[in-house]
Amino acid sequence: MTLLDVFDVAGTAMNAQSVRLNVTASNLANAGSVNGDPDKVYRAKQPVFETFQDTFSHESGGYGVRVERIVESEAPLQMRFQPDHPEADEAGNVYVSNVNAIDEMVNMMSASRSYRNNIELINTTKDLLLQTLSLGR
Repeated sequence: MTLLDVFDVAGTAMNAQSVRLNVTASNLANAGSVNGDPDKVYRAKQPVFETFQDTFSHESGGYGVRVERIVESEAPLQMRFQPDHPEADEAGNVYVSNVNAIDEMVNMMSASRSYRNNIELINTTKDLLLQTLSLGR
């Protein structure tokens, strides 16, 4: 791995954190959503990351992070008795999304910091490369 490969790794990590931020935003936007059918109510989602090293990594510098898949939370839904709600089922129950707003805010701050750390990594690497080039003057 060369010093230039740091840009590829940080770039893929930034892309992964961007997906994480988008999923978190979607979760927060759907927090508190209700439906009378538990199969149709929004469930929290989380991205699953994996590291990779391409087969031709020595030639292409193919190291990095990618989103393997996005999974739905298995946390139980909250059921509320609200017979006057337009989405209520025949028993008067509605099911509330299993999004935990506090967990999502923590997740958002963590993803934002990870994204910022990758930017700092790119800037530091750039500065090191520029200093290395200036040694030849």
